[in-house]
Amino acid sequence: MQTYILLFRCRDQKGIVARISDFIFKQDGNIIKANQYTTDPEGGYFFLRIEFTSASSQTGVSSLIESFKPVAREFAGQWNIYNKTQLLRMGILVSDPDHCLLDILYLWKIGELRVDIPFVASNYDTHRAIVEQHNIPFYFIPANKDNRREDEFLSVALDKTDFLVLARYMLVLSANFLKKYNKDIINIHHGFLPSFKGKDPYSEALKLGVKVIGATAHFVNELLDDGPIISQAVEYVTHDDNLGSLLRKGRNLEKRALTDAILSYIDYRLIRHENKVIVF
Repeated sequence: MQTYILLFRCRDQKGIVARISDFIFKQDGNIIKANQYTTDPEGGYFFLRIEFTSASSQTGVSSLIESFKPVAREFAGQWNIYNKTQLLRMGILVSDPDHCLLDILYLWKIGELRVDIPFVASNYDTHRAIVEQHNIPFYFIPANKDNRREDEFLSVALDKTDFLVLARYMLVLSANFLKKYNKDIINIHHGFLPSFKGKDPYSEALKLGVKVIGATAHFVNELLDDGPIISQAVEYVTHDDNLGSLLRKGRNLEKRALTDAILSYIDYRLIRHENKVIVF
């Protein structure tokens, strides 16, 4: 028995849930979980995530997709169907801070992060030992702001991954890289977006005397620290905090926000809409 996930989006209208439920029933399927959301029942956008099983030996993702096309056309929907048991391939790019990388590797090692990791690539060779201890290929590409060597990163990532994670990769990816890669990229920013963009958000937060700091995981687009937000983690600060304590708190926030984003992504709980991300 296989488990599948349907993500569906369309203009809100009558009969969507009934029609999709009937489709699953006719595929010898059984709905396990169903979550829905509408921006406005009178002409807004409708979002649906359904997790279902099928006992039919003839059922597969390709046959489900083909069978579902007439249903989607009825509602002019945007959609996809995924096999939940098929692991996604997640490439990792990382620079000098290693706390997010170490957290990902630990969660992957104990089986909480169900992905394939075909490689870790970095412009710092200091990560090689810990990555290779996990029997994951490591690529050292000595990029810097004057020579970002993006073609080398692309040659590693393009055919080996379904998505990329920037686990504190500190060089901005160009529009050309994003166009050529043409798959999702998740970044962790060490600040609470949309405020505190740039490379030194904790110093700025300290200077402004904010009472909450945060970290933000978001999809990457062509603008710096501007892509649709997936997850955020926050913590209160006081007048007793200094830059060192904010950096320490921030590292924990960054790990938590990035992990939450990755888990949501690989469990197909995200639907992108305009400049936002619907998280089920």
